[in-house]
Amino acid sequence: MAPLAGSRHSFTAGVRDEEGRLFLTEREPYSFHAHPDTRAHVVAQGDSLFDLAGRYFAPLPRACGFWWAIADFQQDPIIDPTLELEVGRRLLIPSVRVLTDVILSERRRRDA
Repeated sequence: MAPLAGSRHSFTAGVRDEEGRLFLTEREPYSFHAHPDTRAHVVAQGDSLFDLAGRYFAPLPRACGFWWAIADFQQDPIIDPTLELEVGRRLLIPSVRVLTDVILSERRRRDA
């Protein structure tokens, strides 16, 4: 089964080992690129990547699930999303347009 469109794993390939077990290859994250509609968010107490994705990507179905796009988009990517965000940290947030037309684009998936 292929990863779902919109999943951070949709940029991976399935590879079978000699015993026939299926494994995903490494994915190539979409790291920070300057876009005119990039927003900045200063982390407040209680903010999480999940909540920020829900807020900034609200027009999209299951918006909270795109937390990984915010983590990857930082100039210094967030490697462990389970750690609490540092209050006062400035996060760069891709716009919904960049998320849908660039980060999740079919062209990028084909080129990955």
